[in-house]
Amino acid sequence: MSVPLIAAAAPPLIAVAHGSRDPRSARAVAAAVAGIRASRPDLDVRLCFLDLSAPSVDQVIDAVAAEGHSSAVVVPLLLGSAFHARVDLPGLLAAARARHRGLDLVQADVLGDGDRLVAAVRDRAVGAGAELDDPSVGVVLAAVGSSSEAANARTARIAPRLLAGSGWSGVEICYATTEPSLPQAVSRLRRAGAERIVVAPWFLAPGRLTDRLELLAGEHAPTAVFADVIGDHPHLAEVALNRYRAGADLVTADRAALTA
Repeated sequence: MSVPLIAAAAPPLIAVAHGSRDPRSARAVAAAVAGIRASRPDLDVRLCFLDLSAPSVDQVIDAVAAEGHSSAVVVPLLLGSAFHARVDLPGLLAAARARHRGLDLVQADVLGDGDRLVAAVRDRAVGAGAELDDPSVGVVLAAVGSSSEAANARTARIAPRLLAGSGWSGVEICYATTEPSLPQAVSRLRRAGAERIVVAPWFLAPGRLTDRLELLAGEHAPTAVFADVIGDHPHLAEVALNRYRAGADLVTADRAALTA
């Protein structure tokens, strides 16, 4: 029996997170998605994961199709456009389109590194004690890291943007999986005059890598303070909804082309 299509409603927002064996990660992402729902209570917002956590992307898309939706906007809750955004997710969506011929799936852009998310990380650092006008503070911006030097260079360009408008002695990038390491970043900040170190994670959620960074901070800068991840900061909801709106515009354009 065919399922009647829901034509008039706004397309659901399917938020796709990375997934982790660490339950803290799923809780943090769920809290962030709850923030998206609170910002748009009129919108059908659903969470799924690429790997290691449930529900899966396939499960949520199949449910959306079974309920009769004719379209959905898939918003990757990812900071960078790496393998998961460029290969994994498009592959899953292509297979889902083949299963559900009447379902228009639009993949929105990743969250990226725009000013709102940089401001969110700054807020987390300030919340951990990095007063904006304190020149004794040095901030380590801690990111995942990539095998791609170009990707790491793009991430490194966030550091001066995080520093802008503050009185901190400096912001240095470090990576959990490559160099510069956290100890190297701390040494650079010490040489620049920093007396107090705050580690600001460029991560959406906690997990094994943030634990590794926190352990390194404890070993090499015992008085350092580790700020919270971006998590459910209100700016994340704003960015995700901006990505959704752009995707929904594409859905509208697709519908117009079909009826023209």
